[in-house]
Amino acid sequence: MQQFLSVHDVADPHQLVREALDLKNNPYAFESLGRHKRLLMLFFNPSLRTRLSTEVAAQQLGMHVISMNASEGWKLELADGSVMRGDTAEHVREAAGVIGQYADIIAVRSFPGLIDREQDYADTLVKAFVRYTGKPVISLESATRHPLQSLADWMTILEHQPRQRPKVVLSWAPHPRALPQAVPNSFAEWMQVADVDFYITHPPGYELDPAFTGSTPILYDQREAFAAADFIYAKNWSPLMPYGQVVNQDPDWMISADKMAGTRNAKFMHCLPVRRNVVVSDAVIDGDNSIVLQQANNRVFAAQAVLRRMLLAAQH
Repeated sequence: MQQFLSVHDVADPHQLVREALDLKNNPYAFESLGRHKRLLMLFFNPSLRTRLSTEVAAQQLGMHVISMNASEGWKLELADGSVMRGDTAEHVREAAGVIGQYADIIAVRSFPGLIDREQDYADTLVKAFVRYTGKPVISLESATRHPLQSLADWMTILEHQPRQRPKVVLSWAPHPRALPQAVPNSFAEWMQVADVDFYITHPPGYELDPAFTGSTPILYDQREAFAAADFIYAKNWSPLMPYGQVVNQDPDWMISADKMAGTRNAKFMHCLPVRRNVVVSDAVIDGDNSIVLQQANNRVFAAQAVLRRMLLAAQH
């Protein structure tokens, strides 16, 4: 595996999730695999779970980890042919090329500007590192996807599913800020590969790009969507039109105990961080069916499975 930017980079995603679950049962089984290998992580926006979980994952493989906060004071030029008389001091061609000399695997976390949809959905920054580092690249979240989160989500569903083909519902929830579509986009892609019945519910006007949702059923009635659900995954995202704006903060879309009572004793999921009593009520996130901490824990083994594959590929 030379890059991990989406589910499309994985030839056998079912096998990858099984490998992640196996690593969870024996996290130090490949402790010497990463000896004398270096993971360099670049964060163009801050992180808690992604940074810590990926560092732990690499260390359990014996890797040395360098984490760099690239969001403060490091402005890269991304456009080819640019005359650099502005505030960008270095071109991504040289920056990525240099970083490729220092590390065996590169991991990059970026964030959309939420102003220009075409620019965000080009995912220029992450793709530039793929192009110019000459080393395997992992997306720690891009403007359009969050594949490590989705892999961990799938692990969590497999661990808790009450039946062979559970009903999984991705539900929009209100939020005071405009948030990107990366997590829901990615989750939709991975769930279409998984052995689940997948549905999305959101208010009119919050449709995700069909390139990510495919033929997934979309319901505008949240309670109807929740009926007989085994998993409720709550997440806010901003609309595609008007792009990056907050046009709906309807509190009736918050995940409440009353709505969860209409499910089939569903588990509650969220990628975190979460706005309590805005996205989800205390009663739900603190309840027995909340598995958000298990999701967060699985981020370690999702990252470890991807890193392991890249390290093994480098041996051949």
